[in-house]
Amino acid sequence: MKPIQMVDLFGQYEKIKSEVDAALLEVLTSTAFINGPEVKAFEKELAAYLGVKHVIACGNGTDALQVAMMALGLKPGDEVITASFTFVATVEVLALLGLVPVFADVLPGTFNLDPADVARKVTPRTKAIVPVHLFGQSADMDAMLAIAREYDLRVVEDACQSIGADHGGANGKRKSGTIGDIGVTSFFPSKNLGCYGDGGALFTNDDELAHRVRRVCNHGSDQRYYHEVVGVNSRLDSMQAAVLRIKLRHLNDYAKARNTAAAAYDTAFQGIDGLSVPERSPFSSHVFHQYTLRVANGRRDALRKHLEAADIPAMVYYPVPCHLQNAYKSDRFPEGSLPVTETLIHEVISLPMSTELDQQQLTHITATVKSFFS
Repeated sequence: MKPIQMVDLFGQYEKIKSEVDAALLEVLTSTAFINGPEVKAFEKELAAYLGVKHVIACGNGTDALQVAMMALGLKPGDEVITASFTFVATVEVLALLGLVPVFADVLPGTFNLDPADVARKVTPRTKAIVPVHLFGQSADMDAMLAIAREYDLRVVEDACQSIGADHGGANGKRKSGTIGDIGVTSFFPSKNLGCYGDGGALFTNDDELAHRVRRVCNHGSDQRYYHEVVGVNSRLDSMQAAVLRIKLRHLNDYAKARNTAAAAYDTAFQGIDGLSVPERSPFSSHVFHQYTLRVANGRRDALRKHLEAADIPAMVYYPVPCHLQNAYKSDRFPEGSLPVTETLIHEVISLPMSTELDQQQLTHITATVKSFFS
């Protein structure tokens, strides 16, 4: 059996090696390294895949979040409701811009924002909601949009883990990240659609907002050496775009492979007391950026050690929620203020999830988990 990894990037590369190598050589030969034709072609192709009018590529997913806030015109002191049970980048950009993160709790089954708690957290200072589509499926966007309409808020979808997922709501089936005012994603190598370095993108159907996003990404400039607003320098380089164009063609197959692995896990773990498999949302497909179990009775860390002893990696996403991180602690959100989040951090564990998992590896992983509970 080949070694098990959380994400087998080399195995994935081997299958598309000839395509990737040829594309990278073409960029090297063209020397169009910045804003070259590969970037423009990738933006167009991703827009077609997502069914959205505008895709603007940028340097990374964190930049995408920051640019979205800047393009929306949010001001220091404005409150933005989001999850604490997420990677810190979601909250980091708010602090960098002087915005005030307001943490809402999540649902215990899907790990996504609880709409009822979001509604409770709205104040006169609230300007936006950032639902994080965690681990590969969409938050309840119908509920988020209803709250946004009621209180005149903007909605920024953090789709860094959910690209390709379908949300089937009141507005019909739409891709994750294309439902709110603006969506963002990351192309970090381990993402479902990942490049070979850093990269990100923003999506919107709003022509004026797309214009503002492009301007912010380009030093606040529409015309070279003329700067209308304060901006940043954030762009996707052509070599990363070339890789992403190839991997985009395989993205649906990658999602199928991840769902096949998830189904094998589900079947193996049925009926195990103290172990909960990921809940599937009734309004979203799942692309399984992570396959995350819940382990009851304080046994999560022991399971992780049991897996490691069998050469099976496992990760805890996330051991410390944002509201308890030293950088973001506040009296407004003391320990105990987000009970579901604070329960999950002691129970969740993510198993290897990759397009390259084979049956032998899956059998070893599932047998090892089951042996822990036997």
